[in-house]
Amino acid sequence: MNPPPAPEPVDPTNPTGSPDSGTSSTDFVWTFRGYHLRASEFTTAMSHFFRAEVQRANVWRQRLDTTTNWAVVTTGAAISIAFAQSGNHVVILLNILLVTIFLLIEARRYRYYELWAYRVRLMETDFFAAMLVPPFHPSADWAEALSESLLHPHFPISSLESIGRRLRRNFLYIYGVIGAAWLGKLWLMPTPTENSVEFFKRAAIGPVSGETILLAVLVFAVIILLVGFGTVGLQDAAGEVLPRFGAEVESMAGKKAAWFRPSRRRLQLLTFIITDQNKEVAEKILKDMRRGVTAIPGTGMYTGKEHSILMCALTVTEIPQVKDLVAQVDPNAFVVVMPAREVLGKGFLPLHQE
Repeated sequence: MNPPPAPEPVDPTNPTGSPDSGTSSTDFVWTFRGYHLRASEFTTAMSHFFRAEVQRANVWRQRLDTTTNWAVVTTGAAISIAFAQSGNHVVILLNILLVTIFLLIEARRYRYYELWAYRVRLMETDFFAAMLVPPFHPSADWAEALSESLLHPHFPISSLESIGRRLRRNFLYIYGVIGAAWLGKLWLMPTPTENSVEFFKRAAIGPVSGETILLAVLVFAVIILLVGFGTVGLQDAAGEVLPRFGAEVESMAGKKAAWFRPSRRRLQLLTFIITDQNKEVAEKILKDMRRGVTAIPGTGMYTGKEHSILMCALTVTEIPQVKDLVAQVDPNAFVVVMPAREVLGKGFLPLHQE
């Protein structure tokens, strides 16, 4: 197998090789660790990736329908049993517990669905939509957000928001049917009640009084309503087509970005490399990584020997590569990596916002 070709120079401020940058159609879109990708290959890869994420989102969307179907079927079965001649209203109360379990399962599945939907929406709004408005120039931070989601997957919405959304979409109606059936069972069967005393008596379960049972059901209903309507303002879900509160979102470059995505970049780090072969290491970083390097004079206090300390700003995904490059040139070098609050300049955020 032939070794990969040497990397080609790439302008870090324009890694996509957009038409307005003056690059030709034969230039590589990007290079990484000795591999390079042409524009056609990059577009093909993104198209396949898009289809894969759509498929995953569809699979999890179908799982959401499954749990809703479970809740509907069990509710229908419980009500049918409860309204039979020998039925008991306890079956309906047990069904409330079962439906709540289904709600929690569906909320968890909804969070997974939103993870895939988030990636799909990223590509729709910041990649494919940009293709329709020449010159092709995606948002400055869309690749960073997509890369972070792939490298460090995390749910884009909270558990509370997912529970609230599934409640408002489906389960409030199911709970409403269950509540009406339970009250109807107590009030009408086996014969209509004549007063509240008899109604409370029918609601009793063993040694637990009817008043206690009704109070517990009322508290549960209030909690469900608070969760359902108290989470309306939580709108981090990328897959929902809804009116937005404060939908004007500014990207990191000062331009409008997708409403569902707060601007985000990979973790930025400051790397110090202490080596006796500073020129060779710096050339490797400049050529292979296209990152700037600054040499700082230093002295080892133990040996009294002078060293050059190389300082380089990187993102979290570039750390394995820089360690590999340094190890190739100087296995005895020291590499110190520390977080940077913000890095401004060429290859990172612009120093002056437009």
